[in-house]
Amino acid sequence: MEDSDLLKIRREKIAALKAEGVDLYPNDVKPRNTTSQILVDYGNAGSEVLEQLTESFSLAGRLMAVRSFGKAAFVKIQDRKGQMQCYLAKNILREKDFAIFKKMDVGDIIYVSGKLFRTKTAELTLEAESLRLLAKSIHPLPEKWHGLTDIETRYRQRHLDLIANPAVKDLFVRRSLIIRLMRQFMDKNDFLEVETPMMQPKAGGAVARPFKTHHNALNQDFYLRIAPELYLKRLVTGGLERVYEINRNFRNEGISTFHNPEFTMMEFYLSYATYEDLMSFTEELFCFIAENVFGGFKFSYSGTEIDLTPPWRRISVKEALLQIAGMSSEEMADPAKAIDFARKSGCDVKESDPPGKILMAIFDELVEKKLVQPTFVTQYPVAVSPLSRRSNKDPELVDRFELYISGREIANAFSELNDPEDQRDRFVQQLKEREAGDDEAHEMDEDYIRTLEYGMPPTAGEGIGIDRLIMLFTDSASIRDVILFPLLRARQE
Repeated sequence: MEDSDLLKIRREKIAALKAEGVDLYPNDVKPRNTTSQILVDYGNAGSEVLEQLTESFSLAGRLMAVRSFGKAAFVKIQDRKGQMQCYLAKNILREKDFAIFKKMDVGDIIYVSGKLFRTKTAELTLEAESLRLLAKSIHPLPEKWHGLTDIETRYRQRHLDLIANPAVKDLFVRRSLIIRLMRQFMDKNDFLEVETPMMQPKAGGAVARPFKTHHNALNQDFYLRIAPELYLKRLVTGGLERVYEINRNFRNEGISTFHNPEFTMMEFYLSYATYEDLMSFTEELFCFIAENVFGGFKFSYSGTEIDLTPPWRRISVKEALLQIAGMSSEEMADPAKAIDFARKSGCDVKESDPPGKILMAIFDELVEKKLVQPTFVTQYPVAVSPLSRRSNKDPELVDRFELYISGREIANAFSELNDPEDQRDRFVQQLKEREAGDDEAHEMDEDYIRTLEYGMPPTAGEGIGIDRLIMLFTDSASIRDVILFPLLRARQE
């Protein structure tokens, strides 16, 4: 049958129910049980035990399947915890209730109550003694949803995806669990959870292109934040020595399997610590999550076993370029040769780019995807790290790491730059890059520099991409699979 024919039939049923005085959307029902609760409590109970029960059970959920035999039917009801079979019989239900059932469709929200029994095939079943319609579904659920290949339709109609695919719901339940575990770990380590502005007068805290908006009452432009960093470090300066925030960031960038313009991060700051301390802290955090999710440190992602057993590999940017990208020390030291190597490797670089930026373009192109097992990459160039503390060993490098797992960046951390003069010089250099056409370069933020002039304690900070972490811990190939409502291009009607 065509969808238009099915829709017509459903509307006729709705009209008939209304004519009979049936409330299609009542709001006075409270089910006492869930499907999983019943299955846990009585899943192993035999027929004799079930027959002795005097308790009446009730469920509410979506009608997912109907096997009708005229005067009786087996149906599947799905609530937030799972599915369970129910038995509806004309000689048990009130005549009016059974008549209403005959006008119900797969997709309707219903309520049933009654006793438990086992069928001849030993399936635990609720024998309905009462039945109510709670919400009529006008549109039919998609047929053969599991065979649907239009992934974009799943993203656009996530409600249908959740209804029809239990694995999708399980994924987002796991997402919630992982974020809850992260909070538990941070709280256990005496961190304070805070909230900082999402609309900021300057786009700071990262090298990225922002979204711009306008506040009418103030007649002032604001930016959706690209990072909470500068505000969190203001709090550190104010004496909140251990703070973290889990919230959304917004970056006006392309969309891919690894990037969504609106994404979730956890960013945290720890006073009197270095980026090296955060490497150990990160290992502990990830292992804590893995133990609670998988029961151990090993799991599979995209067919490859990932092993989180510490300590994780540590390698500098220079070592990675020499050992993995195949650069020579001479090519690394000579800017002209580095540019030539970068262009031969497919990197889009300019003659005016700082040497450190050129080296990182090569890293992104040739090294990143080869870092499969957890790896801390350290000692980044100053040119791409405007907020990081300079290394005492080499002033052209900073005390920073990025964590890579399965070929993608998962976390970024560094010892924080708390020298206001050095910070001002870095911002000035970023302004020069903006004037040269780099619209992702950091803006000057005089208020933040003034904050540093009051004295920020030595601090280390880190940002963890939660969406990418969820991808890893749910074996998801695309970031869209782990965001309930990913950003999509407007549909052409």
